[in-house]
Amino acid sequence: MSTREPDPQREEDVSPVPLKATVSPLHARPPAEPASSSTPAELFDLSGRIALVTGGTRGLGRAMLLGFAHAGADVIVSSRKQDACERVAEEVSALGRKCKGYACHVARWSEIDALVERVYDDFGRVDILVNNAGISPLYADTASVSEELWDKVLGVNLKGPFRLSALVGTRMAAGSGGSIINVSSIGAVRPNRDTIPYCAAKAGLNALTAGFADAFGPKVRVNTLMCGPFYTDISRGWDHHAFDEQRKTFPLRRGGQPNEVVGAALYLASDASSFTTGATLVVDGGAQWSLPLGGDALEKSIFRGPSSGV
Repeated sequence: MSTREPDPQREEDVSPVPLKATVSPLHARPPAEPASSSTPAELFDLSGRIALVTGGTRGLGRAMLLGFAHAGADVIVSSRKQDACERVAEEVSALGRKCKGYACHVARWSEIDALVERVYDDFGRVDILVNNAGISPLYADTASVSEELWDKVLGVNLKGPFRLSALVGTRMAAGSGGSIINVSSIGAVRPNRDTIPYCAAKAGLNALTAGFADAFGPKVRVNTLMCGPFYTDISRGWDHHAFDEQRKTFPLRRGGQPNEVVGAALYLASDASSFTTGATLVVDGGAQWSLPLGGDALEKSIFRGPSSGV
């Protein structure tokens, strides 16, 4: 959530480059075939697909993972704690879908490399990757942001998704293709003083979406889900009195429930989005355009509570 209007961004004066000068043999690939005519139900069907969701044991990650399972996918849940992964795996198995959980700290590339090897050994492939794991620890002021905090936030929210997308996306592109979904935040475009490292990381994640969409096309689609205020574990640290005032300015006048991200995630994961890549789909109840920012609004920031992460 924002409490201060960011300075306007200035576009640099860059001379246009002739199109043919930017096209290399690497990118001169034939276009992917369009999806065949299907019913809406068939387009959103994930039967036979395998989905890997990081940060999938709670909040938005758990909601998306369960949504994929209900749509027919087998799912892989990853989080830092193995016992939490196993609980969600049991929940999914009760739905009749195959599910395994793997503990992984996504800020550590060695653990990501091991995760990918285990997943491909056990499942053979990944059709859908959701980079959802994230953290947003709080701080008193910008001068108190330590190098450790900065590295931790950038590691989980940006460094990890880069490595995981690079490894899985490369295999997708060499195989039958797939979909990568990066879970970002409206803080990427409306940053505020209380969560600068987190917002910077999410802005970088948006950039990864565009870069990987180019790198792995045409067989792999890469898109961003840019989420607003949802009632998840991280919302426990909000000042709810302040949020109740802020939400009155939202077009939908409320925060979101985790299950309300599922429809957008299913769209990006499924054949329904066969002509969508490098895109940002905003799911925020309109909050990014109506947050009270700047000046005295600081004292009503919902972030004036204990530190928490997702």
